[in-house]
Amino acid sequence: ADAVVSDKFAEDAASRTVGVDAVPDGWMILDVGPKTVVDYEKKLNGAKTVVWNGPLGVAEWAAFAGGSHAIARFLADAPATVVIGGGETVAMVTELGLADRYAHVSTGGGASLEFLEGRELPGVAALLDK
Repeated sequence: ADAVVSDKFAEDAASRTVGVDAVPDGWMILDVGPKTVVDYEKKLNGAKTVVWNGPLGVAEWAAFAGGSHAIARFLADAPATVVIGGGETVAMVTELGLADRYAHVSTGGGASLEFLEGRELPGVAALLDK
């Protein structure tokens, strides 16, 4: 597995791709690397349903968006039922022109995950009580 790392959390920061076991001291992982993307694609290949909530890296910054963009494109072409959740992920797939290629796109990130966990959603509970 590899990752895109940087010595600071900034859009214009220097970056490089390294193995996950070779992240320099003081550097941080800000995206998955190309080998990791291939690993994810292998795992996702053949999936019947995929729920994706949250980008893989700092997708708002071009230098750290490659992993998320690659997986978004892969899933757009996948035969699986793909559900996209969370505001940042929705913004990214919309910007890429892919939003209409998934079964469902929802800005309800945390609430969607709570729903999938079977937890009570206060807004839904209030509606059901009436």
